[in-house]
Amino acid sequence: MMLKPGDASALDRRGAISMLGSVMAVGVLGSCGGGEASSPSSSSSTSSSSGSTRSPASTNAQCVVTPALTEGPYFVDEMLNRSDIRTDPATGAARPGVPLDLTLALSQVGASGCGPLAGALVDMWHCDALGLYSDVSAQRTVGQQFLRGYQISDAGGSVHFTTIYPGWYQGRAVHIHFKVRTNPTGARGTEFTSQLFFDEALTDQVHAQAPYSQKGRRDTLITADGIFRSGGTTLLVPLAASGGGYAGRMYVGVTA
Repeated sequence: MMLKPGDASALDRRGAISMLGSVMAVGVLGSCGGGEASSPSSSSSTSSSSGSTRSPASTNAQCVVTPALTEGPYFVDEMLNRSDIRTDPATGAARPGVPLDLTLALSQVGASGCGPLAGALVDMWHCDALGLYSDVSAQRTVGQQFLRGYQISDAGGSVHFTTIYPGWYQGRAVHIHFKVRTNPTGARGTEFTSQLFFDEALTDQVHAQAPYSQKGRRDTLITADGIFRSGGTTLLVPLAASGGGYAGRMYVGVTA
């Protein structure tokens, strides 16, 4: 309500005090209304020493073509056929970190519909809890093969990987790389590469634990990562707590 000059004289003392009290109440409620409880699920938010961490909800869905993203500089075609990629095959030592089980459900998407993509070779690779990739000379990990491997999709189009929740390195949000080769033994086929991303509130919780906490808080969230922005929320992995770690299922659609 806006008062015109002279209107105040029409208000008695009790009415003026009542109006003032209402305005103050609205101001107090407005200043307290922004709080939101943190949650380990997608589209959650939390607060940290560097501000509020927010993630949009995952829009990953079946029979939708997945956005292709850059391969990046750290792909090495090791041809390691294994589901559990945590170890270095030379030593058997597993990279420390929070367990992460990922299932990728592949489909071929075309004008006539979509169906399971069987027999495809799917590579997965990512950095460890401290941001290092294996077999990279600049990171002094040549000859090591941790957190790399491939699987062949089954009749239902699925592959499964056991790994750890990724760490971070400068300039990138937390992510995992994957590559799909639809006809790995044939002369013709499609090669498709993309990345997976994670809820920031969940990452805050995971990275507060050892060994991730040794590195400090990441410098780039998904909202500031240009590669994530070009792919969007369909690449966010919906995760649930599972066996001391997390598990998730992602649908990956490849153009037929």
